[in-house]
Amino acid sequence: MALPQPTESVVVGRIGRAHGIKGEVSVEPRTDEPDRRFAVGTALDARAPGGVLRPGALTVEGLRWHQGRMLVRFAEFRDRTAAEAARGTLVEVQVEAHEAPTDPEEFYDRQLVGLVVRTTEGVEVGPVTGVIHGAAQDILAIKANGREVLVPFVTELVPQVDLAGGFVVVADRPGLLDGDPQ
Repeated sequence: MALPQPTESVVVGRIGRAHGIKGEVSVEPRTDEPDRRFAVGTALDARAPGGVLRPGALTVEGLRWHQGRMLVRFAEFRDRTAAEAARGTLVEVQVEAHEAPTDPEEFYDRQLVGLVVRTTEGVEVGPVTGVIHGAAQDILAIKANGREVLVPFVTELVPQVDLAGGFVVVADRPGLLDGDPQ
């Protein structure tokens, strides 16, 4: 008999505005695999703002893209009122603790938080404390010299992520990590 694998809850989206009158909602994806995570028939966990996690609370009935926005139809929302009431809800899935994205250039937030940040010169800066999902790009929150520093998570500034080694390399620029632009 196989032992159950440990799982972790991963946020894959945030419900936005209702779209139309039949319960469809816009969802801000927080995954690089929206077609996989929001496949028809998938049961997703829901966490209302400041609320308790409700496992399997939402079932995907449909997914489509409209003018660059992801629109999802959940079985539980039959009208605009129900859809509007869900605004701000985080949508989560349970993944096996060892699971990682298939693309080697993609990472789950949980893989990055806690990694040690080093400069390209090898100077240790501090740990990654969070990942902020911006409209244009993701941003690493780093604790450096007792304060939070935000670094855009782009290859030019973060050329290396070594999960096995437990570190991230940041190409420091004036004002980026020390907060003192020259």
